Amino acid sequence: MNLKRTFGTILTILGIVGLIYAAVGFVQQSGSPRELIVYGILGLIFFFTGIGLVKNTRDVAKM
Repeated sequence: MNLKRTFGTILTILGIVGLIYAAVGFVQQSGSPRELIVYGILGLIFFFTGIGLVKNTRDVAKM
């Protein structure tokens, strides 16, 4: 498996976790709003960067 694709998958999962954490904190009103906004923005950045890496990395089989 390609290293870029693996790193993209890890970034995507971290982004999803960050977005879920920010959403749960927002709904439960736990933590400061600034903290939740930072988690949400970082989650979005990680998510879209990971999706971009997975999408744009070609899968070439070596023989």
